[in-house]
Amino acid sequence: MGVEPWYYFVKYQADVNRALQELRQREFQAGRYYPVIDSLELPIDENSPSPGAQHPSIEAALEAADDSGTGSILDIIEIAEQAEICVATPLSEEEQEEYFGTVCPTRELLEQEEKLWEIYELIGRGKAVYCVVYKNDQPDEILFAGYSFD
Repeated sequence: MGVEPWYYFVKYQADVNRALQELRQREFQAGRYYPVIDSLELPIDENSPSPGAQHPSIEAALEAADDSGTGSILDIIEIAEQAEICVATPLSEEEQEEYFGTVCPTRELLEQEEKLWEIYELIGRGKAVYCVVYKNDQPDEILFAGYSFD
């Protein structure tokens, strides 16, 4: 499969772990994960191809993907402060200032290809980061970005 970047924008909610779990469930139900789909065009959203879940559970999909992982948000199990395999960590205010020039990035800013690739410099295989995305100076979305395992 090869190492693949992925990212998703989801509606903002204060409970980032809940947003993560809802996104994982949405993408599982849609079947937007390896081995059902080899790769997807970015950004991945509700309009991306959706063949439907081909496994009885997220855990079964993870097992079927084996060491290569699903190449999707399904590989990210939880939110944590320290970067680890299968974990999404927040971008710090310092990182946001350095990479985006602001601690209140907008979707338009984050969708600029060079900005997205700067985020990927911070991410290792099988890991993810997230940040709150602003619209009219208010939290509007959450960006989850990560790399597949292999």
